[in-house]
Amino acid sequence: MTSGGGGPGDGEPVRSQVVIVGGGPVGTGLAIGLGQLGIRCAVIERRAEPQLVPKGQNLTQRTMEHMRAWGVEDRVRAGRAIPVGHSRGLTAYGSLLGEYSYEWLRRGAVRRFYATDNERLPQYATERALRARVAELSTVAVHHGWRAEEVSESADGVRVRARDASGAVLEVLADHAVGCDGSRSVVREAAGIGQDGTDHEQLMVLLVFRSRELDGLLARYPGTSFFNVLHPDLSGYWQFLGRVDATESWFFHAPVDVADPGADFRPLVWRAVGDRFDIDVEHVGFWDMRFALADRYRQGRIILAGDAAHSHPPYGGYGINTGFEDAANLAWKLAATLHGWGGPGLLDSYDAERRPVFASTRDDFIARSIQVDADFLATHDPTTDREAFEAAWAARAEGAAAEVAAYEPHYEGSPVIATSGGGRPGAYGSHETRARPGHHLAAQPEGTGVDLFDRLTGVGFVLLRAGGQGAGLITAAERASVPLQVVGIGEHVRAAYGADLVLVRPDQYVAWVGDECVDPDAVIAAVTGHAPGSGSWALVGSGGGVQRPGDLVPGLEQHGGERPTR
Repeated sequence: MTSGGGGPGDGEPVRSQVVIVGGGPVGTGLAIGLGQLGIRCAVIERRAEPQLVPKGQNLTQRTMEHMRAWGVEDRVRAGRAIPVGHSRGLTAYGSLLGEYSYEWLRRGAVRRFYATDNERLPQYATERALRARVAELSTVAVHHGWRAEEVSESADGVRVRARDASGAVLEVLADHAVGCDGSRSVVREAAGIGQDGTDHEQLMVLLVFRSRELDGLLARYPGTSFFNVLHPDLSGYWQFLGRVDATESWFFHAPVDVADPGADFRPLVWRAVGDRFDIDVEHVGFWDMRFALADRYRQGRIILAGDAAHSHPPYGGYGINTGFEDAANLAWKLAATLHGWGGPGLLDSYDAERRPVFASTRDDFIARSIQVDADFLATHDPTTDREAFEAAWAARAEGAAAEVAAYEPHYEGSPVIATSGGGRPGAYGSHETRARPGHHLAAQPEGTGVDLFDRLTGVGFVLLRAGGQGAGLITAAERASVPLQVVGIGEHVRAAYGADLVLVRPDQYVAWVGDECVDPDAVIAAVTGHAPGSGSWALVGSGGGVQRPGDLVPGLEQHGGERPTR
């Protein structure tokens, strides 16, 4: 890892294109994404090593697509402490050894829409894999053990001042600064960006413990690694138990009244499980049940991502996955801006797309889940009306399956999506193979035997085309110096996507779809941030077609740029 214009602590400022404050998983992922796109980055991280607290463990299929794009998927999977196929979830009523339970967070239901499987491992293991990958990139300089103290912006750049444990000072000068420094962000405060906070006024305890007996008690749930226990006394708040490894290491969250590190919290775990067993507590921590959303994600040259932009209780595994999507969305837009082909509206679209997605995640999934659980517990009780309880419990089980399918972050209505439709970005949607503007593209269309994902992770846009269509878009991209890779698709893939032409962004979201492009220059201008608002583009004759499996024509051509070394 190298940096130009001086070295850490030697009195000379380090010069970079982007300085990232916070080298946790989101900041390091962003640095990898930028570094692979040829952007020089400096990362300032206060911790020398990842924090050994098991959190952020449920990585979705979409997050694992990012790991694949960043060249770190195999390393992440190698950090798994739980056998393959043992990452299912479960919700129980009363206790885990009680009568009522159902499978929860069935991520396999949406597997066919993504290029790879989901994964489960502690956040610190993910961080180690990301740190190993970023160390391989000559474009990224990582400074571990430095705490950012000051962030200031001028007309020509951003200055970040940091200090290490010895008192030495590091200054970084950059075109842009990105705050990935957590919920108490120094960067957010320096930029004068406020937060909209919602407090449930509920304190939670986190226990990390070892037990030799618990695995045997839960043998009735093979392949299950995380457990949500609803109890009528807790007003919808969870008791949440999870495996850290396959045998003895566990974590547990539960509501408490007082933050007392010396208290004996073992009875809470015993009640949630439904029996006593050995518990050797290794860590006790506390956190508040709180939502926070930054008023904006960008102020001039300063940008926020991850927990610096948004934070919420660790419900449903949304946090780390949302942060990684921030990084993927921002990386290509920053790179396009710094390389000169991104327009003035491209960086603005980061806030326009990502902020509503978190607000929807908060309201439509996490807060709603807490309220639905509270209403259920207040209404149904198997000791007073077993028949009504069991009917409602069965309905919840069906709803749990639908929840995973409904969580589909999208950018409908984004100013850099070219479509005649309306809508607005959000997290509530539906999974489809059909290519839809503003939605994630299924890179392995079902029934085709094709995997396009690695073609969709280059420096610029990708035009998927059937036959010889799309000449106007290719010429328009060349005119605007926008890197465009052209990939031919066969009739079976064309039928799956529902159009002759699919324009895909570097983050694998669909920018435009059609059989014919009436105004290609306007489309390219819109999707690169050179035109305000969403345009109206003609979609002509987007019908189906006869599937002929032998027809796939890769037809790979390069236009306007080379793929980065991965």
